[in-house]
Amino acid sequence: MKVLVTGAKGFIGRNLLAHLKSMRQFEIYEYNRESETQILDVYCQEVDFVFHLAGVNRPEDESDYMKGNFEFTLELLNRLEKYGNTCPILMSSSIQAQLNNSYGISKKASENLLFQYGEETGARVLVYRLPNVFGKWCKPNYNSVVATFCYNIARELEVKVSDPLTTLNLVYIDDVIHEFIRALHGKGNFSGKYYEIPSVHQATLGQILDLIRFFKESRQNRYVPKVSNSFEKQLYSTYLSYLPTDKLSYKLKMNKDDRGSFTEFLKTPDRGQVSVNISGPGITKGNHWHHTKVEKFLVVKGEGVIRFRQIGSTEIIEYYVNGDELEVVDIPPGYTHNIENIGESDMVTIMWANEEFDPEKSDTYFSEV
Repeated sequence: MKVLVTGAKGFIGRNLLAHLKSMRQFEIYEYNRESETQILDVYCQEVDFVFHLAGVNRPEDESDYMKGNFEFTLELLNRLEKYGNTCPILMSSSIQAQLNNSYGISKKASENLLFQYGEETGARVLVYRLPNVFGKWCKPNYNSVVATFCYNIARELEVKVSDPLTTLNLVYIDDVIHEFIRALHGKGNFSGKYYEIPSVHQATLGQILDLIRFFKESRQNRYVPKVSNSFEKQLYSTYLSYLPTDKLSYKLKMNKDDRGSFTEFLKTPDRGQVSVNISGPGITKGNHWHHTKVEKFLVVKGEGVIRFRQIGSTEIIEYYVNGDELEVVDIPPGYTHNIENIGESDMVTIMWANEEFDPEKSDTYFSEV
């Protein structure tokens, strides 16, 4: 199948092209504002599906709205009609087409033109009125508040919010692309006159700003976002895509002593925390028990033995573990336990606890195994 993408260098176009190319099923024609106009004649003769994503949303002169949106749409449709090509056309419009501003008027005029073309030629037309789209590769400090917040906060630049209670409807770029691919295969989400992206989020500017600041602070406090919340998960992925390339890493505080080290890696208020424990050869750590706290130990390097003794019992239980055969050992409550490095090099253990460490309520009681 031959697919034409106009606006190929734009935010949505770039993401769509990356996905289409990864599928390796299509011959893709790319058209952008730098392309020679004549190439449209070649494309419009051969193409089997058009993603019409080109448009103007922030010109220097308001008259350019109609030129970049309506007039280019007319030019595209005239070429398709000239060659008798009635292939399906998907156009990305905007919810602003409902508004009486220059941009909205130009998008509404483009929609009407496309609908008229469909009636006259029998071509299948698919118009998506998109709300605020966010995700990787969107230009910051332009017309996306999410991109601007992510970019500026990642660089400790000023962020201005006129009204934090302003509510936005947002869709994630991957959800948009997924829906567009479904539409390409004739399975788009049709709702009356228009097609829609099924997954729309609502959030205030204040909520968005607070979340992005939380993401930035997570490097210091080691908290991770609630990935069970799709918006928070998608916003976090978006934020990370705006990190400066020389700021992709960050150091953790290693609590070191002559036995080795213990380092908190990440934590959540509802899923506990993960830490990295390094023990030198011959070192034993632990010898304590918990009433309620439980843990999981996973030795990923070296070899050791994990010992248990139930409180009130003299029986010792041993589990031998090593980094060559990964094995998770559960640490139940009511058992004093320790872990000993019985190898000749450092032993590295990943440890998960079902609660973050609270020095005021540690639920940790020392007792030799």
